[in-house]
Amino acid sequence: MTRKSYIICILVVCVFALTACVSLRFSQVDPAARDFHPQSIAILNADVGPYEEAKGIVEKVVADVLREKRWFSLVVDNQSLNNQIQANEELRNAMNEYLSKLKALNFSDPYLSRKIGEIIKADAFLIVSVDIWKYMVEDDKKIAKVSMGMKLYETVTGQVMWKAGHHRAESYMLIKPELSKVAGKVADDMFGYMPR
Repeated sequence: MTRKSYIICILVVCVFALTACVSLRFSQVDPAARDFHPQSIAILNADVGPYEEAKGIVEKVVADVLREKRWFSLVVDNQSLNNQIQANEELRNAMNEYLSKLKALNFSDPYLSRKIGEIIKADAFLIVSVDIWKYMVEDDKKIAKVSMGMKLYETVTGQVMWKAGHHRAESYMLIKPELSKVAGKVADDMFGYMPR
């Protein structure tokens, strides 16, 4: 009897150990990131694609997860950043030009990046993209699925220090899990790989 309970305990521990190991869909760290230790970070507007219902929510979730980690002395959330942009014309113009170049040319302008970083007092920008944000049925199972990508930019150089992508799916029977909570778990998983 003790041998049987011992084997069951070992199996339970193995199952927990395997489920605790989370690997991302992809994660790429720039070699220069080993010397990059930002003290403050700003969450820019997320690219939600066709998932408009995620707008505002995903940025707040990401900022909340970062605050819980206590890695940064300052986390400038999206709402605070938008308030600063509305109040400061120089910041608004720099941000519009920076994001236009980033979106159209995939070019992070180092001059504009540095200027924005100095105005908002951030060492890094985090840009989140939402790839999936919905309830769906997969293999006859109802699931809540969230997939996100993230890019971390150094404000001084405008360089991408880290980029990653990850998703989670939670199955349910009757009560749908909140997509924001699933997104929080995705962000938490991803931040385990982010340089800091």
